Amino acid sequence: MKRILRWLPGIIAGASLAGAQESLQFTVQSRSAGPHGAAVALREVTWNPQQSALILCDFWDSHSSPGSARRVSELAPRVAEVVAAARSRGVLIMHAPSDCMAFYEGHAARRRAQETPAADNLPDGIDQWQYWLNAEEEAAGYPIDASPDGCDDTDAEKSAWQAVLAREGRLTQRWPWRSQHPLVPIDPERDVISDRGREIWNVLRARNIRHVFMAGVHLNRCVCGRPFGIRQLRRLGIETVLLRDLTDALFDPRKPPQFPQPAGTSRMVAHVERYLCGTTESAAVFGGRSSPLREDRRASLAVLTGEDEYHTAETLTGFLEGDAAADFRITWLTEDSAGSTGKLLHATALDSADLILVSMRRKALAAPDLASLRRAVARGVPVAAIRTGSHAFSLRPGTAVPAGKAVWPEWDAHVLGGNYQNHHGADAHVTVDLLPTSHPILRGVDGPFASGGSLYRNSPLQPGAIPLLSGKAEGIAQPEPVAWVHATPAGARSFTTSLGHPDDFAVPAFRRLLHHGLRWAARMD
Repeated sequence: MKRILRWLPGIIAGASLAGAQESLQFTVQSRSAGPHGAAVALREVTWNPQQSALILCDFWDSHSSPGSARRVSELAPRVAEVVAAARSRGVLIMHAPSDCMAFYEGHAARRRAQETPAADNLPDGIDQWQYWLNAEEEAAGYPIDASPDGCDDTDAEKSAWQAVLAREGRLTQRWPWRSQHPLVPIDPERDVISDRGREIWNVLRARNIRHVFMAGVHLNRCVCGRPFGIRQLRRLGIETVLLRDLTDALFDPRKPPQFPQPAGTSRMVAHVERYLCGTTESAAVFGGRSSPLREDRRASLAVLTGEDEYHTAETLTGFLEGDAAADFRITWLTEDSAGSTGKLLHATALDSADLILVSMRRKALAAPDLASLRRAVARGVPVAAIRTGSHAFSLRPGTAVPAGKAVWPEWDAHVLGGNYQNHHGADAHVTVDLLPTSHPILRGVDGPFASGGSLYRNSPLQPGAIPLLSGKAEGIAQPEPVAWVHATPAGARSFTTSLGHPDDFAVPAFRRLLHHGLRWAARMD
C-alpha cells in the first residue's frame, strides 16, 4: 500500500494538469503501397493528451560514435523545448536512456516506474528486442547499411574521440553513456524513468495511455527495436507516431546504398512510415520551430501531389528519395483526404521552401492555401512542374469554383511559361529528342528515347521560355516541346516537363533530366 501511495501523487498531479488541456491535433504522414511504389499519405488526427505519452529513447549524454554524440547534443535543446511543451499540455514524459538505470537509482521518476503496480495482462516478450514487426518488413529489409559497427565517422575522428572518452573516464565501463543528456530535464514530480519493457507497459496500462509519441536515437536500431520501441508498441496495440525531426540513424554511408548521413536517416524514416507507424514534425504538435541538423545541407523541397491518372505520388516518391535524396529534404503536401475542403496539409512548408515541385491536376485548393503558394512564388521561390502540373490549378471550362476554394488559371502561362491545350491520343507512340542547346540541364541526358505517355500540346510556349526537348507523336506532323525552362514573374527559375508517365521513370535519360531540372531550378547547378 505504501508503494502505491508514493506512486499516486504523480498520477493525480498529471491527470489534474492534463484535464484542462485541449486536444492534440496534428498531421500524420504514412505510406501505402501502390502499383508504382509507396505513396505518401497525410491525415489529420486528434489525440487526448491525458491518454498520450512521449517516450525519449537513448538521448544519452555520450556515445561511442563522435558523430552521434554531436548530433544528439545538437538535438537536445529542441528535445527540451518539446518535453516542456508536451508536459505543460498534460502528456506523460517517459525518459528511457537504456543502460543508465543505476545513475537514477532513488530518483523519484525512477521509483515511479518501479512502483507502478504490475499490469494484469503482461504480454509475452515484453522485455525482448523486436527485430522485425512482421514478415513484410523483414522481406523488405533495411534501406540503409545495418551492420553492427556502422557509423559515419572516419578513423581519425574515432581515434580522437577515444582520447576524449578516456579523459572523461568513460572507457572503464562497458558503454560510454551514463545518463540522459543533461540538457533534457526530468521532472521528478510527474515524469517516469525506465528502460524496461514491463515497467513501461505497467505505466502505460495504469495511466490508460493509448497514444505514444516516439523520439530518440538510433532510429534503425534502438528506437524501433528496444523492448519499449516502436515495434513493441505496435505489437501491443498502442497507436504510435514518430517525431521524425527528433531522431537520427546510425549507419556507414560508405557502404551500399551509399546514402549520405542525412539522406540515410530520411530513408529510414520512410521505412518506418511504410512498415511500422506514421510520423509527424514536433512543431506540428507542440509548436516552436524545428530546424534540420547543421550537417544536413540539402535544399528544402515542397512537393504538391494530387492527381490520379499517372501515379506520380508513387513514382515521384521513389525518384526523389532515390536519385535526388542527397540534394533535397522533402516535405509532401497533399489535400486533406478526409473531406472536400481542398485544404492542403503541410501547407506551412511553402513558407520556408527552397523549391516547389507541383504534380497536381485540376485542383481548386482552399483559398488560404493557394494564397500561400501565390505568396511563395511572388517571394521568388523557384518552381518545377511535371506532367499534369501545367494545369494543376485550373478547372475545366464552365466548371464553377466551389465556395471557399480558389484556382490559378494563369499558373501555366505566367509561372511556367507553358501553353497547355490538351493532348494527342494516348495510343500514338511518342519519341523524345534533345533540341540543339547547351543548357546545363541536358548534360548527360541521352536521346532520343521513347515516352510512355500521350504527347501534350504546348505549342507555342510563352515568350522567353527555352525549350529543351521535343516530342514527336507517331502519325502527327507537329512536334511539341516536352521540357522547357522559364522565369517566374519574380525572376526565379522554373523548369517544366510534360513527361511523367510511369513508364518514363524507367528511362535513365528522363530521370537524369528531372534530377538536373530540379537542381537547376534550385540554383544547385
